[in-house]
Amino acid sequence: MSDFTPPAVVGAPHGDLLPVLRADSDAVGYFAGIADLDATDPASHELEDGVELTSGAPLEQFARAGSGDAFCFVGEGGEERPVVYVSLDGEAGLVALGLPELVTLCLVAPWWQEGAELTGEELRAVADEYRQSVPDFDLRRERAMRALGLEAADLPSEAEALARLVEVSRGPVAEGFVVTGADGDPLAALVAAPADRI
Repeated sequence: MSDFTPPAVVGAPHGDLLPVLRADSDAVGYFAGIADLDATDPASHELEDGVELTSGAPLEQFARAGSGDAFCFVGEGGEERPVVYVSLDGEAGLVALGLPELVTLCLVAPWWQEGAELTGEELRAVADEYRQSVPDFDLRRERAMRALGLEAADLPSEAEALARLVEVSRGPVAEGFVVTGADGDPLAALVAAPADRI
């Protein structure tokens, strides 16, 4: 691993995160409506047959994006399990080392799928465009944070969160989370940019 120090990630001050993401209207409104992480009905989309990890560890879908892309826990356990994102476009990869880290990423940079591959200037343009398209972004995020028992001071900066995404997705730990498609071939890397682009 590099010398990068992971930013602080949100915990679950009032218990597990998934129940909040599935039932609290403010959390659902932000995560499903803005961050494109819908945990309200994970069974509505299932992984394509044959999509699996080369390690043989099980993938458990717990949320989906509007496109049908899947957020999956790896292995057995709870919300501390690594999270792999599987895209219907044939891309996949490790995006977080636990649900708290994914929640942090979505709160700080819900545009993370675009952001990790951009330069600083490009990233600012994407963030500005995103905020313009969701005029009440800050209010909705604040309400979601309140539902999770968080304050803005609990979160890392956008640059830290995206650097962590690149570190997790492209660093040595990611080698243990290679996803193969139905044909048995590895899916393309979800995050392809080197960390020095952040």
